[in-house]
Amino acid sequence: MSAFLQEQPTSLTEYDEVLVRRLIQKVTVYEDKFTVEFKSGLTVEILE
Repeated sequence: MSAFLQEQPTSLTEYDEVLVRRLIQKVTVYEDKFTVEFKSGLTVEILE
């Protein structure tokens, strides 16, 4: 994943469907937060 990310432009200015499908396994939405699970196994929790 690190090598793939290094190949990407440093700033994303628009939604990239291919990039999202390559990186993200699952997004779970809760009432007060959501979690993003990447295919690498890393999980990030985003609070409201």
